[in-house]
Amino acid sequence: MEEENVVVPEPEPVEESDVTELEPQKCIVNVESTPVPRPQSRGSISPTRQTISQLSSTHTHLQARTLTPGSTRKSDSSREITKDEIPDEVSDGGYDTDLEIEVTKEEYDTTGKTTYKDACKQFGVIPVSYFLRHMQDQDLIMRHHGLGPAGAKAIAVSLVSNTRILKLDLSDNWLNAQGGVAIAEMLKENCYISELILSDNHLGFGGAAALCETLQENVTITHVTLSGNDFDDGTAVPISEIIMSTQKLEQLDLSCNLFGEAGGELLGPAISENTSIKDLNLSWNHFRRNGAVSLAKGVGANIFLKKIDLSWNGLGLEGASALGDALRNNNVLEELDVSNNRISTEGAILLAKVKGLLSNETLRILRIGKNPIQSAGGFGILTALRQNGGSVVETLDLSDVVVNKDFVELETEVKETRPKLVIITGGEETDKKVAPKPRADPMTKLRQYMEENNLRLVDFFNQVDEDNSMSVTREEFQKGIEEAGIKLTTDEMSQLLDQLDKDGDGEVNYSIKSSQKP
Repeated sequence: MEEENVVVPEPEPVEESDVTELEPQKCIVNVESTPVPRPQSRGSISPTRQTISQLSSTHTHLQARTLTPGSTRKSDSSREITKDEIPDEVSDGGYDTDLEIEVTKEEYDTTGKTTYKDACKQFGVIPVSYFLRHMQDQDLIMRHHGLGPAGAKAIAVSLVSNTRILKLDLSDNWLNAQGGVAIAEMLKENCYISELILSDNHLGFGGAAALCETLQENVTITHVTLSGNDFDDGTAVPISEIIMSTQKLEQLDLSCNLFGEAGGELLGPAISENTSIKDLNLSWNHFRRNGAVSLAKGVGANIFLKKIDLSWNGLGLEGASALGDALRNNNVLEELDVSNNRISTEGAILLAKVKGLLSNETLRILRIGKNPIQSAGGFGILTALRQNGGSVVETLDLSDVVVNKDFVELETEVKETRPKLVIITGGEETDKKVAPKPRADPMTKLRQYMEENNLRLVDFFNQVDEDNSMSVTREEFQKGIEEAGIKLTTDEMSQLLDQLDKDGDGEVNYSIKSSQKP
């Protein structure tokens, strides 16, 4: 079949001034003669993307093509071609090129500095330059920076995606409960921080509850220090729950808080159930009586705890006796600190000889100093160590406990078989009575003053004898002594006046001494 062509009639001649008034006539083009675009290669640019080469070629092609029958070359050269006028078949010509128009994109800030600065603007705080300099360190130590709740929120926002920091220390920054909640929420997302220190921040119950909830979910944190945060017996409820349920925490510091007897009764059973904590610090609280007994029972039942610090609590006799039972039953604990707990001599003996130390074979360090156990209590402890052949105690701390000769002899005997045993005491008693220092004679002090100032005694009396009566009253003499700067106590002054006023008339007559030198 022959190809059928459509003839386009030639337009009638018109004047140049009338060209703009004519309506453009449509050009009829043979559809079948339109060239088919060649297939695109793998390196070709997609139809929706423009390249420098394509735009240049398109511009040249359109200049050479007559858009309307009445158009002139003048209009072709002066007319600006827009992107919308580029036909698809031209723009999709399939040019092979690597030269694309570059598009500028804002790079993502992987350091987190931009996020922190934006958060500071949001919460109305000034960015901390120390944090900006050290936010890529493994250990971020930011103590005493006065962050407050708002500053803690800004830092928490930037730490959500931080992958560098492994240890976070924000001690003494007055975070309060709000700051504690912000840090807790951050730790739900951050899975890199393994050690958290928030001491002295007054977190209270609100901060403690939020952190305990986070620790239930977080599987990365193993060391937590929360000392000095005003935790009381009410706060012991969420803390006892996390102690009982956690399987990741290895070290927990709750020292310098306000836990009392009721808090001890809650924490004790939780400690007995814990299966992960190896180092527990409960020093500087108020565990007494039933609370102390409950804690001791928890320690005795625990089979994972290696070290516990119960110093400065006031455990007393009841606590010491219960700890003796704990040491007898526990075969894991290696270090026990019960310093300054009002433990008496009887308590020390119950802890050692009668119960615990006599059979324990795992304890390496015992600190029981600063207690009123006296030398007899220390002697009982050392006797238990000598009698227990399986004891592995390496350090016995009896600081501020003065020991007698019997203790020293026993110490020498024990060290013959256990030379590596270190025993710390408050010193040894002595049988020698120290004689009191003789009191200085007040007359000697007066003579010393005369010699230092090259005076005679009569010259001194003349200075204080205001009426030249050759006698000085006690009041005049005492006033003269004070003005001369001679330091005498009240007793020494009375003694001196008695020596000078031998007749007891209340006056010192120095006329008979006028020729004497001191």
